[in-house]
Amino acid sequence: MIVTLTVEKLIPGGLGLARTPEGVALVADVLPGETVKAELKRKKNHLEGELLERLTTSPLRVDLPLPPGADLPMRYDAQLEAKRAFVEESLRRIGKVEAEIRPTTPSPNELGYRTSGQYVILPTGGLGQRRPRRSELVPLEHDLLAEEYLNEAFRLLASWPLVGPVEVVIQSSIHEKGALVGLIGGHPQALQKAARALVQEGIAGVWWGAEDPRGRFRGTIRHLAGRKVLIEAYGGITAPVDPVSFSQVNPLAAGRMYGRAVDLVEGGERAVELHAGAGVLSLMLSEKFREVIAVEINRRSVQIGQKNAAKLGRENVTFHRDDAKNVARFLPADLVVLDPPRSGLDRDLIEALGQTPPREIVYIACDPSTWARDVGRLVARGYRLCYVEPFDFFPYTHHVEILSLLVHGSPCDGRIVAQ
Repeated sequence: MIVTLTVEKLIPGGLGLARTPEGVALVADVLPGETVKAELKRKKNHLEGELLERLTTSPLRVDLPLPPGADLPMRYDAQLEAKRAFVEESLRRIGKVEAEIRPTTPSPNELGYRTSGQYVILPTGGLGQRRPRRSELVPLEHDLLAEEYLNEAFRLLASWPLVGPVEVVIQSSIHEKGALVGLIGGHPQALQKAARALVQEGIAGVWWGAEDPRGRFRGTIRHLAGRKVLIEAYGGITAPVDPVSFSQVNPLAAGRMYGRAVDLVEGGERAVELHAGAGVLSLMLSEKFREVIAVEINRRSVQIGQKNAAKLGRENVTFHRDDAKNVARFLPADLVVLDPPRSGLDRDLIEALGQTPPREIVYIACDPSTWARDVGRLVARGYRLCYVEPFDFFPYTHHVEILSLLVHGSPCDGRIVAQ
């Protein structure tokens, strides 16, 4: 059915919420206060629709040539407040926990912040991205959210006659002022010559990965030419990055959040970081703990972390390739750091943290809903939520990073307390 709606608010996930006689409706690509025409379809508990026409425009809306994934085109102060509200609503509605949520800490850069981007190689030439929730491909001349060295590589690749690959990942480094490229699809042998030519044109290095339905670089990968990694700075720690491994896309914001996390914790004998990646936060925690254990399932991330710890002389940091749900192997600990994927924490992991509780948990999350669910479960097992601060790693998108501190069996010692 086609209806006219007035958007009441944004909800976690970035959809606009409106009320109709038939129930709550959720619509993408809208802002609070806008009146829109949308085509709605019935879902299990609500209506969901596609925007057909914007009848009135919010004064918060900004007119910028943003890439298709930028689903929050609104004034920056309003973005920050919206993200704080996403966290607060999720915690109250899903976690059943009331808390004071600190103001969202802004990204150091509102635009030009991303050091990683994935793009489709268009059949007609150039690069583009898919519009979220649709199959439509949008050609891009540049990426307004990407920092300058990524955009330099973008412009080169957009003009390059790549035959075979279907997508490209660009990983840049602000610290080293350069970029690496990962080609997805095609045959690596056929791309060797192109890879060497890209390096001659200024690309630091080129990787290749097979197409895989599980996601990018989940199958066979191969280094083709040039350097394998670049060095990026996260606060006071430098770490290797490449296009085939995970790294935070906004290193300036990540360094700021990691520094805050280190300041929050008391220190002690043992800290354990789960889902540690290459262990940047573990390396930062090494100055406050006698022993730091970084647990990560990805083999390449563990290898990178081990080499970086040795390079930086952090002998009290050890890396273990293991599943986070096996946390009991590394307990007891004074601190456990959680930084899971969007799906949140495994139930076995939560049970282990209830049976052998650390004094403190730092929970870093990228999804307010699963974070709130997990916080509610931890509170039910004797933890107190003492501190919550959203960080904006992704301006002009609905995504928000959350830093939180939970304490077991002792007061919050003056830190912000949740009930």
